[in-house]
Amino acid sequence: YLPMGGIILAFKNYKIYPKDPTFLNNLIHSKWVGLDNFKFLFTTGDSWVMIRNTLAYNIVFIILGVIIPVAFAIMMSELSKKFVAKTYQTLMFFPYFLSWVVVSYFLNAFIDAQYGLIPMAQRAAGETAVSWYTTPGPWPYIIVFANLWKNVGYSTVLYLAAITGIDQTQYEAAAIDGASPSQAFWNITMPHLRTTTSSTLLVLTVWTFMVFDIIFGMTGGGPVNATKTLPMRIYQEMFGMKNLGTASAWSLIAIGVLVIITILYWNMDKEDKS
Repeated sequence: YLPMGGIILAFKNYKIYPKDPTFLNNLIHSKWVGLDNFKFLFTTGDSWVMIRNTLAYNIVFIILGVIIPVAFAIMMSELSKKFVAKTYQTLMFFPYFLSWVVVSYFLNAFIDAQYGLIPMAQRAAGETAVSWYTTPGPWPYIIVFANLWKNVGYSTVLYLAAITGIDQTQYEAAAIDGASPSQAFWNITMPHLRTTTSSTLLVLTVWTFMVFDIIFGMTGGGPVNATKTLPMRIYQEMFGMKNLGTASAWSLIAIGVLVIITILYWNMDKEDKS
């Protein structure tokens, strides 16, 4: 709990004093500004754009991050040939091991303004090459697709393991009783996936809320509105503008939201189990 004392930075105008530039000395002598750092955050022009983007990306990541892996897991569980199933699992799981830096290089090979395959093809066809890194329109789709491409395989394996662990006699009994495949899915498969799905939802919520690595790795936080998120603003305030106070205020808000989400989820899950 000792690092929690750093929360005080969100209420100070942190300055570095050359005579004794130690962190403790700077913290003690920095001016107390109260809630001014928080006021500044909500008076800047792009604050609501960042909040909107952060929430929108998280909602899309969570929804698609559950529906698509569950669908893939169900389809793969129906494969009768183990070699084919293992091949698909390997191919889907491989992108998970790639860092966003590597993914960004792959993407750059396609959309780089000068040497990218797509701009070069556009110029060869006599068309005007699109400046992808300054055009906001395509980026929400690129970011969502890249996130799914990289992480769907991992989630699919989790759901597939849960499906594999279901007692097959339940499906046999349902078939004897005349249940259709869709009825067996909703009444047998989904209830067994409930625990895995709820746990994955919590992990996805906490994991994806700080939408930083994918944005910074693929765009460097580019100038387009589609890449302005809360974590990117924290990074820019901290390392770009050297505003430790405002960066701490942003971080405190983000962590507060995550704590609230976790507590609400824990209470809801506890009530469901009871």
